[in-house]
Amino acid sequence: MSRTSDAPRTPAKPSRAETVAALRPRYQADLARGTGRFFEPRRTDCPWCGSTRLKRRLRTRDRYQSKPGRFALDACADCRHVFQNPRLNGDGLEFYYRDFYDGMGEIELGNLFAGRDKVYRRRAMFQDPSAEPPKTWLDVGTGHGHFPAVARTVFPGTRFDGLDFTDGVDLAERTGRIDRGIRGSFPELAEERLAGGYDVVSMFHYLEHSTDPRDELRAARRALRPGGHLLIEVPDPECWFARLLGRFWLPWLQPQHLHFLPVANLRKELDALGFTVIAEEHREPSDTVDLLGAVWLSVNAVIPPDDAPSLPRPPGRARWLLRCALLLAAVPVLILATTLDRLLLKPLAGRGKISNAYRVVARCDAPARPGPR
Repeated sequence: MSRTSDAPRTPAKPSRAETVAALRPRYQADLARGTGRFFEPRRTDCPWCGSTRLKRRLRTRDRYQSKPGRFALDACADCRHVFQNPRLNGDGLEFYYRDFYDGMGEIELGNLFAGRDKVYRRRAMFQDPSAEPPKTWLDVGTGHGHFPAVARTVFPGTRFDGLDFTDGVDLAERTGRIDRGIRGSFPELAEERLAGGYDVVSMFHYLEHSTDPRDELRAARRALRPGGHLLIEVPDPECWFARLLGRFWLPWLQPQHLHFLPVANLRKELDALGFTVIAEEHREPSDTVDLLGAVWLSVNAVIPPDDAPSLPRPPGRARWLLRCALLLAAVPVLILATTLDRLLLKPLAGRGKISNAYRVVARCDAPARPGPR
């Protein structure tokens, strides 16, 4: 005779449809007030150099979560800095980040980042293996802490802290991927709480999300000990595919990416802050999925994916069938794009302007010199 257990049963997780239905009222209440309130006034000058010689780079929509709104990127004709204009304000950032890295998007994005161990290991090995390993490392924009978890295998004696705005940093600490989770604004925390506390500060695909990249660099300067290292990786707006593919270039990631720094601008700013750039890499950090990403975004532009809480009601069966048919028709193109990315473009990354990202390693040497703000 079987004996029933008195242990409480773990409640079943809600389905995606149930989750979307539960979130829809909040999204619809936000959208009822219009998307115009999510933006700051449009700038007439470059936020990097102050030039008024601006030109429109592109206009696009949210091709990732299919949230309503139109977004524009401008380019400075003088320093070539590219930036979102008009830029999302605090309410806009909250709305468009919601359920992307956390909430609904937590599992999907977590699985994506968790499968990049080789990439993270190469990032961590920025110095000669014979050099003394860092004692303390701060990963800014750590998300769920997947990079520090892998970097710990390279430097097992290093203390890894992670900083982020989102709930992900709390999850990273609970799961042991980082030793300490720090939640909040890096420029504010670096002034006193984190000042001079780290041998390494890393910012992997973080600066493009920042409302003020220059302020983040100053914060890194304050957080580092003399002789410490700053690791930065960002999309390269001078990549040929950024212009060739236009709004379908994956690293534009609108509306979340606010700034795109040409490497010359970054090097100049680091020099002004008292850093010495000891390495600049274009080939290895390039995540060569430009053609695949363009095809996928094109499909999403024709028929947005799945149900989403920002939609007033679930899509009907006819639209679902239409998307399935479109995806089926796109399979040969997706396979071709993947093949070209891996076999043709990846070997060429680092030559010319094919790489879609770059990495800079800088050592904190001289005292910071006053620079433009």
